[in-house]
Amino acid sequence: MLLSKSCVYGLRASIYLATKNNSEYIPIKKMSETIEISHHFLTKILQQLTAQGLLDSYKGPNGGVRLKKPASEITLMDVVLAIDGPDLLTECALGLPGCGHQNPCPLHDKWATTRDSIKQMLESSSLEYLVERGKSEDLRLTNEGGFEKLLNG
Repeated sequence: MLLSKSCVYGLRASIYLATKNNSEYIPIKKMSETIEISHHFLTKILQQLTAQGLLDSYKGPNGGVRLKKPASEITLMDVVLAIDGPDLLTECALGLPGCGHQNPCPLHDKWATTRDSIKQMLESSSLEYLVERGKSEDLRLTNEGGFEKLLNG
């Protein structure tokens, strides 16, 4: 897997938050149960997203988190960079330092093409787009079901 588990969970949580009314804070406990992620692990991930300015958080009995900007303005790239950083888009596929056009590894050319495609997909996919697609095609965000269940459950 190219993305860390934290990043994958951060993407799932961000997409889930994009299905909600942005004026309400969603309790982390409820979110962790709904999207099937450990509460403790999810809390750490959401703290990273909050620290990077993608989420607002509110403490207290009616506390929780929400997107800081409209879902149309947050891309998958924003979430990936907030959690995993830019290494996916800069490092050698074999982990060799100094890999580049001057001193390439055996995978350099193929990985550079693939990496550019991944970068373009992450930059061009907003949370809003993924929610709309998920709703229209009832795609799944959890092990248990699609968006219809997620939205109505």
